[in-house]
Amino acid sequence: MSRLDQVTVLGSGVLGGQIAWHSAFKGKTVTVYDIAPDAIEHCRAAHDQYAAIYLSDVGADAADIAATQERLTYSTDLAAAVVQADLVIEAVPEIPEVKTAVYTEMAELLPADTLVATNSSTLLPRDFASATGRPEKFCALHFSNLIWAMNFAEIMAHPGTSTGTLTEVTEFAVEIGMLPIPVRKEQNGYVVNTWLVPFLNAAQTLVTNGVATPEDVDRTFLYTGARFGPLGMMDMVGMKTVYDVLSHWGRESGDAQMSANADYVKKNFLDHGLLGVQTGKGYYDYPDPAYQRPGFLDVPDISVVPDIVSLISSQ
Repeated sequence: MSRLDQVTVLGSGVLGGQIAWHSAFKGKTVTVYDIAPDAIEHCRAAHDQYAAIYLSDVGADAADIAATQERLTYSTDLAAAVVQADLVIEAVPEIPEVKTAVYTEMAELLPADTLVATNSSTLLPRDFASATGRPEKFCALHFSNLIWAMNFAEIMAHPGTSTGTLTEVTEFAVEIGMLPIPVRKEQNGYVVNTWLVPFLNAAQTLVTNGVATPEDVDRTFLYTGARFGPLGMMDMVGMKTVYDVLSHWGRESGDAQMSANADYVKKNFLDHGLLGVQTGKGYYDYPDPAYQRPGFLDVPDISVVPDIVSLISSQ
């Protein structure tokens, strides 16, 4: 058993909120920190939604939900949020400068024995190890969206991570019901995002370049029996995270198409306050997205063939 019972989650966005809720559900005492009061309020509302999901899909009862809520607190005061933490899980935006600033500010506030883990989607823990002030107590612990169903956690070290830290963090993952995925070498994107980011980027390219509609892109994937396609997946990940990842790696790799995809997401979603599931609208409307409605994969009536043909360019 790990000693990691007091947990602080830095960042109350989509995945930070899920990590906090699920850890509390599994018996941990959790503080959610965010710099923005309105973000905290969004997280509280999301936790009410998770309560309903856990009742219907996870097998929780009313007593479980009440106990989970009792173990959760929320704060916009970083010092107060981390003062008793055994483990801090960082889930702030996927922007290197933002993460570094948070670690630097936090370094002087942490108890000596506190471990720190990054939930970064694509960045390496070595990029932030020195900023934490405790590199031997720092590693990556990356969760997947829909944490209650996609219950795996990727664990990755940097060259200075101690074996003790990896042991305790892996024990923590098991204690909250995660399948640990050991990342055997440092890898931007870990395991899941190494294939997921190119997959989502390719889907977005089809939309950005006008090759296909979001619905038709997703239809071609839903035939595999998946619950949602790549554009629906972007809604779940959250458009801000999608933009941050595509924008950063478009610049880093000199990939003009990836940068164009980031611009498309910004202009069509972020600039209009549309974050995906989090705000009830992205590529689809929630809680009733088109891809979950009857008929989304139905063969059309032959009478619409002229309409379909009119969409096929001969250029």
